[in-house]
Amino acid sequence: MAKIKARKGAPYARILGVGGYRPVRVVPNEVILERIDSSDEWIRSRSGIETRHWANDEETVAAMSIEASGKAIADAGIDAAQIGAVIVSTVSHFSQTPAVATEIADKLGTAKAAAFDISAGCAGFGYGLTLAKGMIVDGSAEHVLVIGVERLSDLTDLEDRATAFLFGDGAGAVVVGPSQEPHIGPTIWGSEGDKSSTIKQTVPWDEFRSGDVSRLPVDSRGKVKFPAITQEGQAVFRWAVFEMAKVAKEALEAAGLTADDLDVFIPHQANERIIDSMVKTLKLPEHVTVARDVRTTGNTSAASIPLAMERLLATGEAKSGDTALVIGFGAGLVYAATVVTLP
Repeated sequence: MAKIKARKGAPYARILGVGGYRPVRVVPNEVILERIDSSDEWIRSRSGIETRHWANDEETVAAMSIEASGKAIADAGIDAAQIGAVIVSTVSHFSQTPAVATEIADKLGTAKAAAFDISAGCAGFGYGLTLAKGMIVDGSAEHVLVIGVERLSDLTDLEDRATAFLFGDGAGAVVVGPSQEPHIGPTIWGSEGDKSSTIKQTVPWDEFRSGDVSRLPVDSRGKVKFPAITQEGQAVFRWAVFEMAKVAKEALEAAGLTADDLDVFIPHQANERIIDSMVKTLKLPEHVTVARDVRTTGNTSAASIPLAMERLLATGEAKSGDTALVIGFGAGLVYAATVVTLP
């Protein structure tokens, strides 16, 4: 039997740089209220959201990713040619193939980096980060670009009172590179497919393509609605608060840390009530800075954690070297949690 030679990479990996991009257009709750029977007070009390960003025609998934990635690469102090792989997590790139990651890798000027997309909803950034860490330790890439990007305004039913106010657009990116010490902890990840119906697309693409009006939802004007994201709010809330707090604790334990060791908590920016409940359940000390980017950015799914990370560092609420617990959770239902050192 032939012996296969193994490649050896770095002993560990860490996040070297972070970048974000938020679309120019800022959308206040008043705009959302034009299509649903609600109030600004109700939206804020239920979600904490005051504004969100919606992309224009030029702010495509690729364009936003390139902007965020350029900042992350500069922040890491490397050249794009040093990027060996590009991982893009998104559910809102409507071209089934090729992967948008290949376009991004080319336009950034990488040296023919490996490039692929993943679909893991709001846990996508955590999935991408874990894959990047494995590549670096395995030796298949020295630097990996991980991007979370969404144009969820394209998948929002503006007449759905339960979700119309939730979603926003944007891109967040990090560069992951080699390290002599562990700066990305073990990932606690998984899925609960028996709950997949709690967050889903309203109509599958093949059913939408059929054009059978009798089977498709229509809006108040009688026009067939484009497929959108829908969810069972209460079921998702209970799962996120109780089950994801357990996962977050497991991630801390796997990293050999306790809540007292944390400087920062960056949960998926789904809903401020969920964030508050998780903080309480985890019994986080007052010194821990909690990301609350959801207030002005909304729920950007895979982009929410890197965007929140970028904002905390840019505002000085968090600093380089801080220890942060990150956790993403969403459609699938899928989740991923780990502890990282901020770049």
